[in-house]
Amino acid sequence: MNRLARLSSAITLAAMMATTAVPVFVAARAQAATLSGGFDVGPGGFQGNFNPLAATSGFTWLSIYFEPLVTYDEKLQKVVGKLASSYEVTPDKLTYTFKLADAKWHDGKPFTAKDAKFTMGLAQNAKTGSVLAARLTAVSSVEAPDDKTLVIKLSAPSASLMDTLTKVMMLPEHALSQIPADQLAKNSWWSTSPIGTGPFKFTKYVNDQYVELAANADYRGGKPALEKIINRYFANPAAAIAALRAGEIQFTYVDANDLTAFKDSSDFKVIEGDSFVVNYLGFNHDSPIWKDLRVRQAVMYAINRDAIIQSLYGGAAKQANCAYVADQIVPKDVETYAYDPEKAKALLAEAGWDKINGDKPITLLTYYTTPLAANVMAAVQAMLAQVGINVTPRAVDTPTYNSIVLNAKPDTAQFQMVYAGLQNGPDPGSINVGLNEKQIPPAGPNVARVRMPDLTKALDAALAETDAGKRDARYQDVCKVMNSQLPWGTLWVANRYGVVSSKLKDFVWTPAPGGGPYEAQPEKWAISE
Repeated sequence: MNRLARLSSAITLAAMMATTAVPVFVAARAQAATLSGGFDVGPGGFQGNFNPLAATSGFTWLSIYFEPLVTYDEKLQKVVGKLASSYEVTPDKLTYTFKLADAKWHDGKPFTAKDAKFTMGLAQNAKTGSVLAARLTAVSSVEAPDDKTLVIKLSAPSASLMDTLTKVMMLPEHALSQIPADQLAKNSWWSTSPIGTGPFKFTKYVNDQYVELAANADYRGGKPALEKIINRYFANPAAAIAALRAGEIQFTYVDANDLTAFKDSSDFKVIEGDSFVVNYLGFNHDSPIWKDLRVRQAVMYAINRDAIIQSLYGGAAKQANCAYVADQIVPKDVETYAYDPEKAKALLAEAGWDKINGDKPITLLTYYTTPLAANVMAAVQAMLAQVGINVTPRAVDTPTYNSIVLNAKPDTAQFQMVYAGLQNGPDPGSINVGLNEKQIPPAGPNVARVRMPDLTKALDAALAETDAGKRDARYQDVCKVMNSQLPWGTLWVANRYGVVSSKLKDFVWTPAPGGGPYEAQPEKWAISE
């Protein structure tokens, strides 16, 4: 059997295994004033994650009841005010002054600058479980001179500060100040009685089934059109799609290979957009098997990315030769790592792979659990096997994945390789936390333990560049180092899809990285009979 035949067989077998029928959860049909959706299916989040400090995804849902000072517009092109009615930045880019909107917490108490200062303190403190602490190291002080003014001062300019602030959801000081910082992350408050300032209020969480929100009649933007929004949890995307087709829900994420059933139907609308997420194979640089650059190069040459993109993604993805695919930040002369298994074998022989690892199994860990991801992992496994690299895929839920990769010890083989994704936009600085040497756990989420001085230097220079005309060139430098030194084996940036019922009116959903946040205006969402 030739190589292409073996690949085809592997992909076909994986598809058969991944599409096994599953039982569908049957629920009552949504009432006219209630919108139900699978907001946490796919990359939007995971059930039970109601703490925005610890969230790396799920903002599509969280931002319905929590709100940040600023957010992106629905096209992810510019930052706009949310709980901040306006803001100013000094010419030296070291002081940011925010004027706050008139808003109330869901319990009726006023939102003030003291709450904003309190929230920033939580976000800066890694003991709270904050995944944002590593992104806020440039913040030297936060002041609240009066109830409607917040002043953030930096020790050095940070071009990515505003992008980070879109993810800092404001939290109530009066409700959380008595909880010790190291007990906050897993406190029951997040899933029993959280309060925000958004258009909907948290009312109920039924474990592993759904979360219910009720309209906030006192919302500053006016009473929402809907009475309730329900987030349903499903065992897998197939169950969510079945519920959507049955009219039990009105929205869900879908993978590219699920689109056929919806594209020609007047009952549904398909929403498509760039995911802004680069999928990659992360080499654990604490593991000796990846020390030789030639081994990492061999992995890249061994994978037929175009075949996977065409066969599994239906062409709806772009190959990534660094963390980025945007033309303006990808140099023209980067190595494309075109599929060449013979070159991969030669590189492995030169590096002495037989002595480094040989055919010992390598665990390929991922938190992606969709049928599409299973197919991708099976294809990658088959391709690497052809050149003599034996990987064993292991898919786990997100909390398990985080526990493994964030707490791994350098002297153990708790994981050697991951299949993961990290956002490369809308601000390209987002990639810093996954690659900068200063972000190695517990300081940050550089789970691959990348220690490359040239890469850290390039990232630091790009983050410190406040001249918009020079930023693209700085990120080209980042791309060049990634492409030549391969801290990751970058694969592709795929499109992302959602499907909504045609009964939904004024519904805004953007395929944003991590689910957003962005200006979705859920108070205007409505559903017709």
